Amino acid sequence: MPRPVWSGAVSFGLVTIPIKVMPATEDHSISFRQIHIADGGRIRYRKICEIEDRVLDFSELTRACVML
Repeated sequence: MPRPVWSGAVSFGLVTIPIKVMPATEDHSISFRQIHIADGGRIRYRKICEIEDRVLDFSELTRACVML
């Protein structure tokens, strides 16, 4: 049985609830997709170049520091 990462208590007035935080053993992540209500089509986020006005591939992207 795993050992707790943190043990403590939460109290609300005269009521105290003991709490133990255990390490996670599985990934329970949920991903949500945005869909179009009218036809149920998936909404995607495309990276479009402002200068060339075309959709870019992931390999063409990088990060840069912009001084304003």
